[in-house]
Amino acid sequence: MMTTPQDIRTLALVGHGGAGKTSLIEALLAASGAILAAGSVARGNTVCDYDAQEKTHQHSIKVAIAHLDHQGTRINLLDTPGYPDFMGQAMCALDAVETVVVVIDPKKGLELTTHRMMHWAQTRKLARMIVVNKIDLADADLPSLLTEIQSAFGRECLPINLPADGGTRVIDCFFNPGGIVGAAADFSSVEDAHRALVDQVVEVDEDLMNLYLEQGEVAPEQLHGPFEKALRENHLVPVCFVSASTGAGIPELLDVIAKLLPNPGEGNPPLFVRGEGEEAQSLVACPDPDKHVLAHVFKVEIDPYVGKTAMFRVYQGTVTPESQLYNGESRKPFKVNHLYRLQGKQLEEVKACIPGDLCAVAKVDDLGFDTVLHDAPDDDHIHLRPLDFPHAVYGLAVRPKKQNEVDKLSEILHRLRAEDPGLFFEHDPTTHEAVIRGQGEAHLKCVLEKMREQFHLEVDTHPPTIPYRETISRKAEGHYRHKKQTGGAGQFGEVYLRVEPLARGAGFEFVDIVKGGVIPGPFIAAVEKGVRQAMELGTVAGFPMQDVRVTVYDGKSHAVDGKEIAFVSAGKKAFQEAAALAHPIVLEPIVNVELTAPEAAIGDVSGDFSGRRGQITGHQSGRGGMLIISGQAPLAELDNLQSRLKALTGGQGSYTLEFSHHEQVPPNVQQLLAAAFKPAQDEQ
Repeated sequence: MMTTPQDIRTLALVGHGGAGKTSLIEALLAASGAILAAGSVARGNTVCDYDAQEKTHQHSIKVAIAHLDHQGTRINLLDTPGYPDFMGQAMCALDAVETVVVVIDPKKGLELTTHRMMHWAQTRKLARMIVVNKIDLADADLPSLLTEIQSAFGRECLPINLPADGGTRVIDCFFNPGGIVGAAADFSSVEDAHRALVDQVVEVDEDLMNLYLEQGEVAPEQLHGPFEKALRENHLVPVCFVSASTGAGIPELLDVIAKLLPNPGEGNPPLFVRGEGEEAQSLVACPDPDKHVLAHVFKVEIDPYVGKTAMFRVYQGTVTPESQLYNGESRKPFKVNHLYRLQGKQLEEVKACIPGDLCAVAKVDDLGFDTVLHDAPDDDHIHLRPLDFPHAVYGLAVRPKKQNEVDKLSEILHRLRAEDPGLFFEHDPTTHEAVIRGQGEAHLKCVLEKMREQFHLEVDTHPPTIPYRETISRKAEGHYRHKKQTGGAGQFGEVYLRVEPLARGAGFEFVDIVKGGVIPGPFIAAVEKGVRQAMELGTVAGFPMQDVRVTVYDGKSHAVDGKEIAFVSAGKKAFQEAAALAHPIVLEPIVNVELTAPEAAIGDVSGDFSGRRGQITGHQSGRGGMLIISGQAPLAELDNLQSRLKALTGGQGSYTLEFSHHEQVPPNVQQLLAAAFKPAQDEQ
């Protein structure tokens, strides 16, 4: 029988690291017959954790795709990383699914990633379901966990089944209302759970509510449409109980996915827009296989031997090996040729992909993350609304151990960035450092491992140089006469100038008020060039200068010996003299900081932040019992903030950074920076 979009369910399993997402997918694949037996993370033989790094670290690092069939329904599953350092990868899955399944470890409760993913899924208007895994654990307090879930995420989080017989099985609370009377769950009441579900669902359908009030019961088939509406509107978040290790609740979970979770036509439409900026207009993709193609690349992998593989979700139309597709705004189409469905690292060639399918094409070098694929030239300005990726808060300066591998480093960083949207790199023009930035220390550790093991590139690393700046704090004047006679043509140029401070962030102003042509016009530009050279070198600690106005008001030239090089030198020396007299100061970058921590740890976190010369500007309540501290601090004081925050909050804390402004450093810091500069200056 031919599969239609109505037969497809596509969902991402998300949640904190260690909750059991990969093992749960193994259990679902094995129960459906998609694989012969479930693998284990410990043995390194799971479908989704196929990468060598994942096997070494024994946790997911990137998104993986699997699929199964259950009673005529094709179920696409995305396994995602759970640790906060890899959230950039996990978020990519959100634009490929209708439903986000948040997996929870009952012993650990609601962790940082649990809260983040529940929030991000709601923001992207996705249906949500919670799966409590490991219900077979003897010390799992499931009643308290359910209370905690409802307290954090709302009373709309309702169990659709309940554990029984000590977590060795589960009892359905939805599909079979006639057979649940007297069924004994480990906690709560199956009958009450069923009643709560029905009450919640009928609230979104007035006619059904009236029927329910008259008859006291409605059939499950009458609830299907309202159930999907309740999911779309976040009026209902079903809670399922399972054990991936024992198989308890796994068949029931498959039934819930196939029968109750939305197909492409029942979920909220993807957030496509046509156009750019303020003129962008919302566009609704229709999950119709007969319409023109709209698809979105949500993941890219680059293998040294296979090349680039781009994974995409089809939202509209049908893609076949014969399809001619346009890549974003490119006006030149490419032929698909080979079309694949993925089972972990295995590529299975298929003849067609329809709305709801997750597919892949290989060796199309122009395809990148977030590309929209289409088969109509007029669709070249269609995009998905961008994901709000977490800030890259941890950075390292990297340099190849072999000087002749600088170009190789740049090439590898571009390839790694193509695979990982949460990774950023830049070349700092001031410090001349190549700096990589990511979600945390573990994230960049894996990036460096991949450089070494997959691309055979060894690099040295150190914290990025803090981008200090210098400026002046008062007016002053400077003068220099450059005169050089070597026997032939000489060099002569004389410059008088004054300097004065500007407001923070004003930059540099060069003013020429020379009268009478004492410095010929062509040489004024040479004076400015010399001034700029001196500003790059700094005055007190060797950092570039900013927020200075330089006014050239007098000078002298020579009809024969007046030359550009002479005025470059005179401008440079005159500025250095003036700047030294203008009370130069060092400026440090100040960043806006938001610290999120559990309420119990907020005192320790606040104390640590204040000890870093941080200024707290406010507090506010966050999600799930978390508090958010807002403030500003010098960037130089935040080097080990991530590791310290983890220690103070038991791994539950997080933070964001954003550059604010430059501010004068304390005198003792300037003395240290100036002392470090003098030896380097003496060596020149």
